Amino acid sequence: MAHPVSPLARPFPAIPAIAGVTLRVARAGYKDWGRCDLTYVELAEGTAVAGVFTRNVCCSSEVELGRQNVAQGRARALVVNAGNSNAFTGYRGREAVEAIMAQVSAHLGCTAEQVFVSSTGVIGVPLPKDKAKAGIEAALLAQPCDWQAAADTIGTTDTFAKGAMAQAVVDGRTVTLGAIIKGSGMIAPDMATMLGYVFTDAAVEPGFLQQLLSATNQRTFSCITVDSDTSTSDTVLAFATGAAGNAPLASFDSAGADAFAAALEDVCRQMAHLVVRDGEGAQKFIAVTVSGAVSDDSARKIGLAIANSPLVKTAIAGEDANWGRVVMAVGKAGEPADRDCLSIGFGGTWAARDGQPLADYDEAPVAAHLKGQDIGIEVDLGLGEGRATVWTCDLTHGYISINADYRS
Repeated sequence: MAHPVSPLARPFPAIPAIAGVTLRVARAGYKDWGRCDLTYVELAEGTAVAGVFTRNVCCSSEVELGRQNVAQGRARALVVNAGNSNAFTGYRGREAVEAIMAQVSAHLGCTAEQVFVSSTGVIGVPLPKDKAKAGIEAALLAQPCDWQAAADTIGTTDTFAKGAMAQAVVDGRTVTLGAIIKGSGMIAPDMATMLGYVFTDAAVEPGFLQQLLSATNQRTFSCITVDSDTSTSDTVLAFATGAAGNAPLASFDSAGADAFAAALEDVCRQMAHLVVRDGEGAQKFIAVTVSGAVSDDSARKIGLAIANSPLVKTAIAGEDANWGRVVMAVGKAGEPADRDCLSIGFGGTWAARDGQPLADYDEAPVAAHLKGQDIGIEVDLGLGEGRATVWTCDLTHGYISINADYRS
């Protein structure tokens, strides 16, 4: 069943072609839908790869093999299957992934470990090997496509295509980063989120690319939640073709490394926000900013406790400035907090300071703020210098409707 485009959707950006990256899509027919559902990306020889993956212990074979193979640092291809997550499918699921890797590696003349596979969709149904094989054969013969077509193809319950772009000057050359991502439910990563892919023409050593992606993940993908559920298939991969011709970035001492790191964080934050903006049933985008914590990590955990609270999320859906629910969420987070130091606000207006309601609190500006689409919740713990921002959406009946008929 198709669902209306999220009211929080953003238009797909203009992402230029990236040298060393060729995109193709095909219809494998994993579900009974009249759309492409297999994405094939061919990468130039020598492309560096880095990845972050789900910590869900019931992960898919795609995640297991990807986590294992990313360590060798090089990639020649990416295959993304939509409509079937191939998770909790035992040896049959692993055989299907290995067959895809073997088919593509034989075509490219590379090792199987340089072919990365992701799958997304229903859990517990083995990926049909015959459909995957035919889909790849069709993709290999297809004309190259643009970024939006690739973004549309990797989606499942997504209501709009999600992409991001940034540029940076590295070693005197302008390098481009283009990215696509899918995800709108089962979103509460400890590592990455859903399926996301970053491509750049910059030359970056694999070890440094991994260092940058892991650090960026902590401030972007690991700071979003839609429903507190961590997927079995979450993967974010970064590919650097080196076609821009800059001196390879090997550390922060390399020329342009800071600029590239900032651009990578920019595209990852853009993508993280887009996933929340397409949260299943979402009507409001919520930024929870926590300051005054004992550490940044503690602030992040408290922010996620607030963002994951059904009571907080439904209060925002109902445009109710119920700051008591925020207090509750802070207290249950399991992190240092003192009720007599705690301050709570909405959209820049403080409702409570130092553990008690403000005597002159005027709810009118808060009520007006909550009628908008972009909502801010501010928490000051008054204990230290730690701070973090996490992002979530409200919880509406639309979330229930989407997930109640997900397999139908």
